Amino acid sequence: MYQAKFEDFIESRSATARAGKCQLIFTSPPFPLNRKKRYGNKVGEEYIEWLASFAEPMTDLLTDDGSIVLELGNAWEPGRPVMSTLALRALLSFAEAAELNLCQQFVCHNPARLPTPAQWVNIDRIRVKDAFTHVWWLSPTDRPKADNRAVLTTYSESMKKLLKKQDYNSGLRPSQHRISETSFLADNGGAIPPNVLTYSNTMSTDAYRKYCTENEIPLHPARMPVGLVDFFIRFLTDPDDLVLDPFAGSNTTGATAEGLDRRWVAIEPNADYIRGSRGRFPSLVT
Repeated sequence: MYQAKFEDFIESRSATARAGKCQLIFTSPPFPLNRKKRYGNKVGEEYIEWLASFAEPMTDLLTDDGSIVLELGNAWEPGRPVMSTLALRALLSFAEAAELNLCQQFVCHNPARLPTPAQWVNIDRIRVKDAFTHVWWLSPTDRPKADNRAVLTTYSESMKKLLKKQDYNSGLRPSQHRISETSFLADNGGAIPPNVLTYSNTMSTDAYRKYCTENEIPLHPARMPVGLVDFFIRFLTDPDDLVLDPFAGSNTTGATAEGLDRRWVAIEPNADYIRGSRGRFPSLVT
């Protein structure tokens, strides 16, 4: 992990050496909020310009069929029960700055997320809780490396029964789709996942938290779900590919990439977060 800001990294020899070699840039940059958080986010229009300034440097680091995946949370207007368009404008500015294609939109749902915004959800009771983030998959090419067979999910019990019975209610559907008699009778090893991903982020006894607590290291306040990182690394890369996280935080990306036999680079300027990230690598703390 580099102890540097991404702004400094892209001017370094390390960035030059990795130009055109990153298969995946996966990151959760500070969210486009309209108020400051202690992890150092930009706010408002400044955020849009800041994020867009990284689009070309990130794209220069990619392989010809590489991908950029950004997790961006929602923003609300200060003091108002109204959602901000800041996150959407930031995405569009980022994509336009490097002429990137939007390959697909994902939603990461956290069913255990605390009820927010608290004023409108808990006190005034005029909104429901905001329980998801957007995850945007972009690439300079229409056909980046990807294989959904690497992220198949377990078949439902009803699908398992259908495969065993080898009989299906075929024919014309109200949607005008015509389903043949053999459309769903092949066992492909699992189901193709949807673009709505559900991961709770409630682990209180994981190795990272334990290591930070025992060593009196501040926990990163906005850690990514491991499952989210795992999904995109398996979906968009192969073993030995290079994965980069330019806003690494507690380095969920690097640890997950290492566990999947991918090479990785993580960039984080906060020394405490770097020290704490050692807890994600058992071989470093035993």
